[in-house]
Amino acid sequence: MTRRVGGLAMVLSLALLVPGAARAQGLADYDYENLSFRGIGIDWGYIWPTKVHNAQAFGARVDLGYLGPGIRIVPSVQYWRSDFLDSELNTLAAQLNRQPFVSVAGPLGPVHWSDFSLNLDGQFVWSTPLHVLTYVGAGAGLHVLRGGGPAFDGTFVEDLLNSVTAGVDAMGGLEFRLGPRLRVYGEARYTVVINDVRYPWARVGLAVMLGRPKPNVVGLADTSAGRDR
Repeated sequence: MTRRVGGLAMVLSLALLVPGAARAQGLADYDYENLSFRGIGIDWGYIWPTKVHNAQAFGARVDLGYLGPGIRIVPSVQYWRSDFLDSELNTLAAQLNRQPFVSVAGPLGPVHWSDFSLNLDGQFVWSTPLHVLTYVGAGAGLHVLRGGGPAFDGTFVEDLLNSVTAGVDAMGGLEFRLGPRLRVYGEARYTVVINDVRYPWARVGLAVMLGRPKPNVVGLADTSAGRDR
């Protein structure tokens, strides 16, 4: 519970930094035709999940630019793998022993779980006086979970550990310009995989910007100092 509250607190604290002077925009300012490929980034992160041990996460993201003023669209992929906690293995063994014709004795041994996800985020982006981009947002994803271990490989239990399910995310982050085409970013994120696992996590990454936003896409993040953001 402490992990969950802590993860949400990080995201909400960043949300409080949104400038109160943001201008209201009309629906006509938002159009998917504004989107175009602007850059790609790779990142490394660390997760603090339920059910499995803390683990590293690896990913990549694509910057599609701005749907409208201040609203950026960012698809991404992420992957992590970890072993189940002993408490979860004990729970699983107890559940199996309640099934007819199933008897589990002794430790189950290491049982791993991995998650490969395809995500789509919408981020509200603005620039600070120091020309650092800040953002908060939400997203949804499709998670492909796979599990197994020596005790379960090739059995029905392995099938029970495998699933394809939806997830939702909340995030907040910062981006720093290293040059005309390079950015480094840091992000706090909270992910809930429906009916399976949830975790706060943090990641850092490096992005290469390859394109410019269309002239009619001028958001809060694109107006400061007239720079390509």
